[in-house]
Amino acid sequence: MTKGKVIIETGWNLDNSYARLPKSLFTSLNPSAVPSPKLIILNYPLATSLGLNIQALQSKEGVAVLAGNRIPEGALPLAQAYAGHQFGHFALLGDGRALLLGEQITPLGKRVDIQLKGSGQTPYSRGGDGRAALGPMLREYIISEAMHALGIATTRSLAVVTTGETVIRETELPGAILTRVAASHLRVGTFQYVSEWGTVEDLRILADYTLQRHFPNVDTAQNRYLLLLQEVIKLQALLVAKWQLVGFIHGVMNTDNVALSGETIDYGPCAFMDAYDPATVFSSIDVQGRYAYGNQPHIAGWNLARFAETLLPLLHVNQEEAIKLAQDAISDFTELYHGNWLAGMRAKLGIYNEEMQDESLIESLLSMMQKYRADYTNTFRALTFDTLEDTVLFGSTEFAQWHKLWQARLGRQQESKVSSHQLMRNCNPGLIPRNHQVEAALEAAVKGDYGVMERLLEVLASPYAHSPEQADYSTLPAPSTCSYRTFCGT
Repeated sequence: MTKGKVIIETGWNLDNSYARLPKSLFTSLNPSAVPSPKLIILNYPLATSLGLNIQALQSKEGVAVLAGNRIPEGALPLAQAYAGHQFGHFALLGDGRALLLGEQITPLGKRVDIQLKGSGQTPYSRGGDGRAALGPMLREYIISEAMHALGIATTRSLAVVTTGETVIRETELPGAILTRVAASHLRVGTFQYVSEWGTVEDLRILADYTLQRHFPNVDTAQNRYLLLLQEVIKLQALLVAKWQLVGFIHGVMNTDNVALSGETIDYGPCAFMDAYDPATVFSSIDVQGRYAYGNQPHIAGWNLARFAETLLPLLHVNQEEAIKLAQDAISDFTELYHGNWLAGMRAKLGIYNEEMQDESLIESLLSMMQKYRADYTNTFRALTFDTLEDTVLFGSTEFAQWHKLWQARLGRQQESKVSSHQLMRNCNPGLIPRNHQVEAALEAAVKGDYGVMERLLEVLASPYAHSPEQADYSTLPAPSTCSYRTFCGT
């Protein structure tokens, strides 16, 4: 198929503010054409919110756009340059298999990035083929939509198409392209790139753009770049706390995967924890446990410190004063994170007000869960519905003592038990994307059966419904002698 501008009544309303930034930040190029694109899944609710015509998106011309074979009116495709600390080691990176088509202006006036992932080689491919396999693209679709339903800020997935090509990884796999929707793809790594290879003026332009894009209502009358740092810290403190509260493990918290918008980005080796254990790691490449569940808050702080370093030339003309401003801002992260986490844990236990002993109560429960290898999600669900016999904690003396303390704690607040129960229903999901269920859905999909995935997506869309239909999806996997492992999927 030939490339070129095509006008169809799909509803694309694209702008290209990123393309107006310094040219060193990106490379303009079109996606690589694919032989026979086929639409596998389309996110109807997301498409509607973007102002897109669902019927037109499913047409031959609409699928050609989602495959990169045609460029929609108003698009200026580009690959973004960025850098990043990968497992602590700094490297020049960039969009090696993704292209930003442009920014869709939604019917409500919101600006969001439209990116094709798996759309071909770019100058940043570093020897890669620029393509993606069907399984990992569907995995991102499933997990990102589950995260959205859980109420966690995230990039989202509009569609997945197969390309008609195979990609070579350990074996031959069907190729695919995912259309990702994001508040933006501005990263800590974007600033690291400019800090390392750009000018101070480039850095200022990028910082001003980020403020305008994500924090237009922040009062920047004084030190606007300090306020940028502080706002990003607040967003990350909230985001990582929400990860911890549902047992989500990102798996690859490199600085290039820290979105300044506060969204979760990059669903490579991510997974959800079953049995509670802070040392849980799923990523096959995280052999040292750098990004283990319990390390995520610390790593988030480390990543933010790297962001602060890039802003030093903008924070103050005096370097020592700039460093002090940065250090003071970063020092707030731990308290902000802890406050968000503690408030979330109180809510998971039906607690409305604050008492000094609350953290001890929470830590005692988590300690028991780790000791008995209790399932994280199902334990809180059992507490919510008073089905304690469903947990491995039931019957132990220490749990009975803890339960008595918890009930006494609930009795010391003005809110009724009914209110506490409702709070817990709203804060404890009935199900999560269980690793074995996601793998089963992907295995079936790669073989051409999409029904397993469609049913999984249906129940994941309402994690707080606590409906009977969800019961089968809260069951644990069968015991295995092998630890579950995830892979980057590149």
